[in-house]
Amino acid sequence: MTSPSAPLFRRALCAMITPLTPSGTLDLDGAQHLAAHLVANGCDGLVLSGTTGESPTTTDAEKSALVAAVREAVGDRAKIVAGIGTPDTRHTVELAKEAQKAGADGLLVVAPYYSRPPQDAVEAHFREIADACELPLMLYDIPARTGIRIEPETILRLAGHPGIVAVKDCSADFLGAQKVLARTDLAYYAGCDEHNLALYAVGGTGYVSTVANVIPARLRAVLDAFDAGDTARAARLQHEATPLIEAIMATGLPGTVTVKALLNALALPAGPVRAPLRPAAPATTDTLLSLHAALTGA
Repeated sequence: MTSPSAPLFRRALCAMITPLTPSGTLDLDGAQHLAAHLVANGCDGLVLSGTTGESPTTTDAEKSALVAAVREAVGDRAKIVAGIGTPDTRHTVELAKEAQKAGADGLLVVAPYYSRPPQDAVEAHFREIADACELPLMLYDIPARTGIRIEPETILRLAGHPGIVAVKDCSADFLGAQKVLARTDLAYYAGCDEHNLALYAVGGTGYVSTVANVIPARLRAVLDAFDAGDTARAARLQHEATPLIEAIMATGLPGTVTVKALLNALALPAGPVRAPLRPAAPATTDTLLSLHAALTGA
């Protein structure tokens, strides 16, 4: 297995939406089109069936079919990380094996939600999955949705497992992130777009971004500017994207809803959201389009 310090999953990852047909079925042609578009515009990794990919309302078969279709579309031009997390350890292991068969390069595994197990049980959950699978794991810490943290001390212990190589951080715990960065070789990804540059500047690996669905090149340019030593430009590019990031991620609607609204308006594959989510109002879509045009000139 490649060392996690080598950016196994690369830097600029998009948490890709799951395109659906107008009737709500899985749109594999649309998924291939969107995946190819994202990779052509700066994404070097795609995370499928995560929060943005509507994982709670897609079936096991749909998740596997999505991985296979996107793998066919992008080949080895991008890494594919499959979201497999469930509150059931046994079910999660089954999904991990199916994702590997379908062609995934790695696995995104969220903390087991709803039952709210204590930290020793959370740690055991991840270890059991990592022991049962050949693919490397990215831990997904998003307590606002799961109801529990993957505490920094738990991550530090899990970092010793050879199959656990990365973290997607949606905890908003910047101090905890720095503790893990200072004491491990885990690849550490910002999971909230407002933290992309800040986390990268203290040693993060990159991002797993919802907003990259609609401005992949712009977000990639932030990392590229920082790598080139032009920190002022990196900051300016991050600041310029902030109004759109806020409109997508922080105005009361799930990012899946706002991103799909904008993608549909831009004539890119997206389609409807699945219930219980509901589509964005026309006024919301108009605002998103205006902010996107102001940022990109399109």
